[in-house]
Amino acid sequence: MSKNIIAVNGSPRVNGNTAKILKSALDGAASVGANVEMVHLGKLSFDGCRSCFACKLKAGKSYGQCAIKDDLSPVLERIQDCDGLLLGSPIYFGGESGTFRCFAERLFFSLLRYDMERGSLAKKQFPVAFFYTMNVKPEHMKQMNYTQNMGALAMGARRIFGAETVEQHFVCDTLQFDDYSKYDAPMFDPVHKKTVHDTQFPEDCRKAFEVGKRLGS
Repeated sequence: MSKNIIAVNGSPRVNGNTAKILKSALDGAASVGANVEMVHLGKLSFDGCRSCFACKLKAGKSYGQCAIKDDLSPVLERIQDCDGLLLGSPIYFGGESGTFRCFAERLFFSLLRYDMERGSLAKKQFPVAFFYTMNVKPEHMKQMNYTQNMGALAMGARRIFGAETVEQHFVCDTLQFDDYSKYDAPMFDPVHKKTVHDTQFPEDCRKAFEVGKRLGS
């Protein structure tokens, strides 16, 4: 039976760096026969967690699932039944995009038990791969502790979907503008940015393809 792989794009850009990385991962999954779906959060109307705790109410009709009903609700339902999840977000001010964070709150908190073991209410375990895109260089990413900063959501995913099934990938030094001369961004070298985009970014996409291929197998 073919696996169902879902990618969630936390960038407002449907054709930006994050979307392209996720598309490459989905292409990899599709290459081994998986059914694939891309969700662009920027196209949906939804809120973050409202702290209503309906997902924790014993015998409640929303126990183990988010009670909010909006554009995100059917996406959360489909994720529960998928066989692999690809999550992507650009880095804004040292963290995930606000849109992605709202999505993560709704997905992770509703499935996390308030027991001593911090157990899971997920229907099943499946692999999860995070992809983060950013304009800073790899050495700056390390200096600013981005790996650690993004660790909280990865930890939550491990608790919910399986400790051995979660991985993180970082795509650095991305191209932000087609024409840097039009923007007030003198700290960046347009020639360097274009060179990295033409040489390193295809390699990042190739690696994402292999991740998707592995998850879809």
